[in-house]
Amino acid sequence: MLFLDYQDRRPIYEQIVEKFRMLILSGAVEPSSKMPSVRQLAVELSINPNTIAKAYSELEAKGVIYSVPGRGSFVSDNTDTLRQETLKRLADKLRALAEEIRSLGMSKGDFIGICEQAWQEAKAKERDQKDD
Repeated sequence: MLFLDYQDRRPIYEQIVEKFRMLILSGAVEPSSKMPSVRQLAVELSINPNTIAKAYSELEAKGVIYSVPGRGSFVSDNTDTLRQETLKRLADKLRALAEEIRSLGMSKGDFIGICEQAWQEAKAKERDQKDD
């Protein structure tokens, strides 16, 4: 379910937050579905349960999941807000990238070419991860 990149400079809990956000946005994890328990996920990923608890705490603070005492954590039905926030964040990154490319004197075609190449590389990486 989750693949962690130990070469990534971000802390593991941030990677877990991002992975769950993407799984929820893609529909792989549906609203109202039960999240794996902290202990279960810690064992599955071979990491400290406190790391999972920290990730879940952040997801809950952002309204992505909610906890029910004695029953566990569940995915929020609030995926529209999550999708809008994610699209805004990505659009901001794309704007910054476009500005940088323009400042280097590159053309719109160059920018689109870079985007297409990145898209293909992302698809290939996704296929490779599924094959593992």
